[in-house]
Amino acid sequence: MTSPPVFGSTPFWGRFFRTVLVPTPPSLSARGGSRFFNGRQSPVIGFAQATKFSPEFRCRSRPIFLLSPLYEDADIAVINKPAGMVVHPAPGHSSGTLVNALLHHCPDLPGIGGEVRPGIVHRLDKDTTGLLVVAKTADAQTDLSAQFKSRRVGKKYLVLVHDHMATDSGSIDRPIARHPSNRKKMAVTMGSGRHALTRWRRLEHLAEASLLEVDLLTGRTHQIRVHFSAIHHPVIGDPIYSSSNWGNHSPKVRRLIQPVRRQMLHALEIRFKHPESGADICFSAPPPPDMLELICALRKAYTDVSS
Repeated sequence: MTSPPVFGSTPFWGRFFRTVLVPTPPSLSARGGSRFFNGRQSPVIGFAQATKFSPEFRCRSRPIFLLSPLYEDADIAVINKPAGMVVHPAPGHSSGTLVNALLHHCPDLPGIGGEVRPGIVHRLDKDTTGLLVVAKTADAQTDLSAQFKSRRVGKKYLVLVHDHMATDSGSIDRPIARHPSNRKKMAVTMGSGRHALTRWRRLEHLAEASLLEVDLLTGRTHQIRVHFSAIHHPVIGDPIYSSSNWGNHSPKVRRLIQPVRRQMLHALEIRFKHPESGADICFSAPPPPDMLELICALRKAYTDVSS
């Protein structure tokens, strides 16, 4: 895939806050972030209004919810999903999902891709933050689904894991299947399971932790969380595949990690071909405040020990 042009430089922290050039017409809208056309920045339009969802939609939501697409045109919307949001309705989560908000934001969406998951072409776990692309037309749904199936979509994640990685980069090539005794979990299974490949690069050593950039070459359920747990570097805060008491952390680091109540995993970047124009496009979103605060705290603790 040809790399799309990127606005700004890409030093270590700068790359988490860069804005991407999107080669699309200037009539398209962006909310809750910045956009660039031909190197010029357009103003932020703002947030969608928080109102009750119309009663004619079968999937209803709680009355207060803000949906603010990072980017939107007639065919797609790119969402920066917050922690705690389920992508689509499921048992125990009939309201307050991303789909509920999309149905209100895009009234024509119910006929696209089925009643329960209209427009959804991929998912993030409830407490994983970051970028999701949503189809707004049937043609866009078909095209994007084909790109995901053929692994032509590039996805980068920012991950905080326990302890220091022994090398600067690596890959994890282990099949994943449903856990044999706990049906809510996934597990590495050498005798069966679906092929799963994860590549990673260490960005920084922190206090008894590592900050990684991860490329998903396949898209199995809980793939990053399962793979790093399998190599004894579980994602910090993961309530299923790790724990606040994992490892032999010092009291100082344990005090920083124990309050974390969700996995420190963020969908940082997504690249794909626009389903209508065919242009290579790329979006990135900075990690949320809770993850940034923990990174800074662990960096300071590492610096204090090293100095």
